[in-house]
Amino acid sequence: METGDSLTASALRQKPARIRKIQLVTLTLLFIAGIVNFLDRSSLSVASEAIRGELGLSATELGVLLSAFSLSYGFAQLPSGLLIDRFGSRLVLGGGLILWSLMQALTGIVNSFSHFILLRIGLGIGEAPFMPAGVKSITDWYVAKERGKALGIFNSSTVLGQAIAPPALVLMQIAWGWRTMFVVIGLAGILVGVCWYVWYRNRDKFALQKDEQHYLATPSVPQPQLSLKEWGALFKRRTVWGMILGFSGVNYTGWLYIAWLPSYLQAQQGFSLAKTGWVAAIPFLAAALGMWCNGFVLDACAKRGFDLAKTRKTAIVTGLVLSASGTLLVVQSTTPAAAVAFISMALFCVHFAGTSAWGLVQVMVSEAKVASVASIQNFGSFVFASFAPVVTGWVVDTTGSFDLALIIAACVTFLGALCYAFIVKNNVE
Repeated sequence: METGDSLTASALRQKPARIRKIQLVTLTLLFIAGIVNFLDRSSLSVASEAIRGELGLSATELGVLLSAFSLSYGFAQLPSGLLIDRFGSRLVLGGGLILWSLMQALTGIVNSFSHFILLRIGLGIGEAPFMPAGVKSITDWYVAKERGKALGIFNSSTVLGQAIAPPALVLMQIAWGWRTMFVVIGLAGILVGVCWYVWYRNRDKFALQKDEQHYLATPSVPQPQLSLKEWGALFKRRTVWGMILGFSGVNYTGWLYIAWLPSYLQAQQGFSLAKTGWVAAIPFLAAALGMWCNGFVLDACAKRGFDLAKTRKTAIVTGLVLSASGTLLVVQSTTPAAAVAFISMALFCVHFAGTSAWGLVQVMVSEAKVASVASIQNFGSFVFASFAPVVTGWVVDTTGSFDLALIIAACVTFLGALCYAFIVKNNVE
């Protein structure tokens, strides 16, 4: 007769069929939603020159539009994490998907700068639950030693969306115009939102069998919901602030390249609109590769018994330092090919680090608080990273070059590495 420990080990070796199916559905829908998410985020950047021409916007005004999204996205992180921990990913992410996709579709009929800002704010609010809900869903349905690959695949959808976006959106823009492009990808997102709500299930609302409970190490008695007082207390934790400041180094660099890479390639490297669509995909494919590599490396370390938190912190610090170096090398590059290669290096490394940062939340935070800490981390970092588009736009308007903006991004990324190395210390229970 098997003991409780041997039964648990057996359950871990043989994944229950229903769990395998739920994992497949969850990861597939998250992956598709991630691609749609970053098609939406990239659309303004890809169509920026056409929109500026039609609406008469300066580079600084375009930066304001980009920052309007990121600021609203950042502030909306705070309630979204608490809502996910209290009501689950099914309702909150499903509603968010439909909201942000509706805002995206309505952008196709925008006719003024002020209306554009309002729709960008709505887009940011709708997208806010995406990352914390994804982290929460993977934490719920994957055991710790399998989360690295799952998180890497989920996270890579975001940069694959960025890689697909330039050629796909340029083709749509050439064929239909930028307004129809916004409507089409908005309608696609609404469909994904409906599918998520219909097919995804929250773990605490799902009747688990005994072998499934052993596999997931799920307590038979549901954990109490996170209270508002407990949520507020998270802001008093040193590690939470370290994650906020450190992840700012990830998001500042990531958001700079999302927002300005197409314009950089056209204005500073001399690429045509059509060629930009294909060349801009290369660095984001490198970013996806960085995420996949991170998942495989960290799961391999976990299976060999290495400390989960230490390996993730090491990966974060190393990735951020190398990313900062890559961005500085972009400034020194003398050919378009060299610039694209170093941008690819910077994005590979920053997203290698970023995937570990999401994984660090999973291993240093209790399950009842995962979505809340993930959203707080994203909130603070995005509020800070929201300066990237505006600062870059101002630098371009003032100096006629992207070089100073890239140097600033490299410094911010390096400071993020220092925050993870020296501030993030203790678990958040």
